[in-house]
Amino acid sequence: MSILTLPDYKNCIANLPNSILKKFDSEPVGDTLPLLDPFLEKEYKNIVVILLDGMGKCILERHLKEDGPFRSHLAGIYKSTFLSTTVAATTSMLSGLQPCEHGWLGWDCYYPQIDKNVTVFLNVEMGTDQPAADYNLAWTVTPYEGVVERINRHGGQAYLVAPFADPEINTFDKLCDRVREHCEKPGKKYVYAYWNQPDGILHRKGCGSEETADNVRMLEAAVGELAAELTDTLIIVTADHGHIDSEQVWIQDYPVLMDCLVRLPSLEPRALNLFVKPGKEECFVTEFNRLFGDRFKLMKMDEAIQQNLFGTKAHHPQFRSMLGDYLAIATGDLSIMSVDEEFVSMHGSLTEDEMLIPLIVFS
Repeated sequence: MSILTLPDYKNCIANLPNSILKKFDSEPVGDTLPLLDPFLEKEYKNIVVILLDGMGKCILERHLKEDGPFRSHLAGIYKSTFLSTTVAATTSMLSGLQPCEHGWLGWDCYYPQIDKNVTVFLNVEMGTDQPAADYNLAWTVTPYEGVVERINRHGGQAYLVAPFADPEINTFDKLCDRVREHCEKPGKKYVYAYWNQPDGILHRKGCGSEETADNVRMLEAAVGELAAELTDTLIIVTADHGHIDSEQVWIQDYPVLMDCLVRLPSLEPRALNLFVKPGKEECFVTEFNRLFGDRFKLMKMDEAIQQNLFGTKAHHPQFRSMLGDYLAIATGDLSIMSVDEEFVSMHGSLTEDEMLIPLIVFS
């Protein structure tokens, strides 16, 4: 059982975009990031943030040399959000809001509006390819204004570069080319670039694989080359979360536990949102702890909220209704799956490997 690394909402990825907002004379929506603020005291024509999905501290240290571009420009280590997952953390990066404020909490979220678990980014019913609704649930129920939009609305110049925003950006070289194009335009600007690796390779091949090592080294070389080419530009490289190699079990294989639940768990296999049938609470707690108590911490959801795991700010009006009765947080290397997928490496919980992320600065 690992010691849990609790979120710090004054030193996490939700703070970074607030430093950017402040630099561009737009009102921050939260606290700025102390680790980054000193680098923003100087004036630059371009400020570029590149987020490499899944490249946590543990991945950086495992595969990259200390004197290479990334580790030699490491400004420090800070934290992901809870959940330490792409949906929650990159939405915080895009918005400057904490998860309790924006409501994009995990890969699969429960939406009481349709009484279903939904894969948030895909807008499909969890475990299927069926549309969850004829509208985008997340953007309808929990909309937010992004940092790029906010800067532009206040008369600044800001750009988003990502495969989900432009299907033509299907290689990292193309992403870097688009960043170059924006940086060559006249005027002061902010460019936020998101790339979905090494996360995908980590899930399939694991933290220690040669495929992961090759990908991370390629990303480092490409960013190092970009930083050497661009002038009058501050480049900030970070990640949304880390990874941990994980054993998997399927909750459907435990009928006594399943009989206690209203529906399948949501959020993430390493941080489960659990709705329990009335009258089944004692059976559920006993059975869950018997099965998984050595590798998961089970707590009442209200306790998790009171401990500010999801954030310290005012809650989104839909936040509590999306969450159930209990939260199960992985403390070891086990993931409890609800859908028929197999991954070598996972994230979402509060272990050090999942929570700690790098802040790399080329100034």
